Amino acid sequence: QVQLVESGGGLVQAGGSLRLSCAASGRTFSTYAMGWFRQAPGKEREFVAAISWTTGNTYYADSVKGRFTISRDNARNTVYLQMNSLKPEDTAVYYCAAKTYSSGTYYYTGEYDFWGQGTQVTVSS
Repeated sequence: QVQLVESGGGLVQAGGSLRLSCAASGRTFSTYAMGWFRQAPGKEREFVAAISWTTGNTYYADSVKGRFTISRDNARNTVYLQMNSLKPEDTAVYYCAAKTYSSGTYYYTGEYDFWGQGTQVTVSS
């Protein structure tokens, strides 16, 4: 089991920045990659960004490319999502997720085995 705890959400004005953190504990050595997803009211959960735990390779949704940056601190078992130039359409609950196998891709919820409880991000216009 891998336990994930997100933090850093909040209310910010359009154009502002937030940094989300996701602390992992438990069997973290089994983690292949970490991802961030988000879910707005009435919408499906969607991919935001992912990072390989070993190589550091990163992957982004087109909607956040150039504005969001995912990073990791292996020593702290923590992954971050730096969000800049926030827009009202970024408003959602943001979830951290852990993928424990190397096959497949990074973009779908079904490829992740463990999830955090989510943190709310609200961007006002």
